[in-house]
Amino acid sequence: MQGVRAGAGKLAWHQLAEGMAPTIQVRSIAFEPDAPLPVSCTADGVGAPPPLRWDNVPAFTQSLVVCCEDPDAPALEPFLHWLVFGIPADIDGIDAQSQHDWPLAENGRGDPSFTPAAPPSGHGIHHYHFQVFALDTKLNLATGAKRRDVFEVMTGHVLAWGELVGTYQRE
Repeated sequence: MQGVRAGAGKLAWHQLAEGMAPTIQVRSIAFEPDAPLPVSCTADGVGAPPPLRWDNVPAFTQSLVVCCEDPDAPALEPFLHWLVFGIPADIDGIDAQSQHDWPLAENGRGDPSFTPAAPPSGHGIHHYHFQVFALDTKLNLATGAKRRDVFEVMTGHVLAWGELVGTYQRE
């Protein structure tokens, strides 16, 4: 299992924003870029999503999408931990409480919620890519939509994107 990974080349931004440099600055008070996630964001803790903030959203943005994927998961596709869409353009952050203000797509476990980091023991460091997408449209999808449906509607509508990466591993 150690060598099996989906790979970073299959992350959402490769499909939705290929060739577009990240310009949205994403940050969290819970962890630094490329640093470990707090235990509270994992299955070993309470399993809450980290609070995220973002800046530099384009003026003509109609809605925002937040997506968290793990490309190190032992699968053919990155494991989808979180996909929140329909976030109004004037919102500059999300946390455990506010995530329920907007529709959530099914995560990798088939639930419209945040799935905490829970890499297999001994699988090494996993990277959690919290990606924020600014769209020139509003998504007309309901909670529980499938990842592929959200991404299909987003295709061709990404104005800008950015990401924050956190890590986690289990021995």
